[in-house]
Amino acid sequence: MSFNDIFKSSFLENVSAVSPLDMALTLILAFGIGCFIFFIYKKTYQGVMYSSSFGVTLIALIMITSQLILAVTSNVVLSLGMVGALSIVRFRTAIKEPLDIAFLFWSIGAGIILAAGMIPLAVIGSIITGLILYFFVNKKSHKRPFILVLTCENQEAEKAAMNFLFNQVDKAVVKSKSVQKGMIEMNLEIRLKDENTGFINALSDMNGVASAIMVTYNGDYMA
Repeated sequence: MSFNDIFKSSFLENVSAVSPLDMALTLILAFGIGCFIFFIYKKTYQGVMYSSSFGVTLIALIMITSQLILAVTSNVVLSLGMVGALSIVRFRTAIKEPLDIAFLFWSIGAGIILAAGMIPLAVIGSIITGLILYFFVNKKSHKRPFILVLTCENQEAEKAAMNFLFNQVDKAVVKSKSVQKGMIEMNLEIRLKDENTGFINALSDMNGVASAIMVTYNGDYMA
């Protein structure tokens, strides 16, 4: 092997497989689309605790995916090895919100389409997807549900509290009821007539009512 053969290795030939212009354009567009996905995620998030790190992950995910696809499209042999390498990767982080899965696939899909050279599809498709998510997720076609934990001392106090509650809320449904000596605990799903929660104070001050606790409910429900 001569001195010149050392610099003719396939490794050094891959350095120029992707032009600097293609790399810069792909990464800039990936960052822009990733910021747009982050913005839509932030505006449509309806979970209990918002995580900004997940939004940053969406930006990183589309940029990393676009780099991988650029490498795959420039070398067929590399693509086969990369498929085998990525097949052993396992993610253990639990997805708490079902909508988060859509954002993950959105970032990955946009990165693949962008790196494949289909720039109009990646940009226009992301804009349309973001507008649809923003419209449908933020559209309030129902009243927000709450869970009311009501503790009463006896059955008479329970009847009085329930009668008062039915007059104050738009809807009240008993989810569970636990009875012990000297205590009745009920969990109710309620829908407020308005945003005023002052009736909880009056409810807790009623004779025989030990406590009244209201918390927001973010579970799945069917209209």
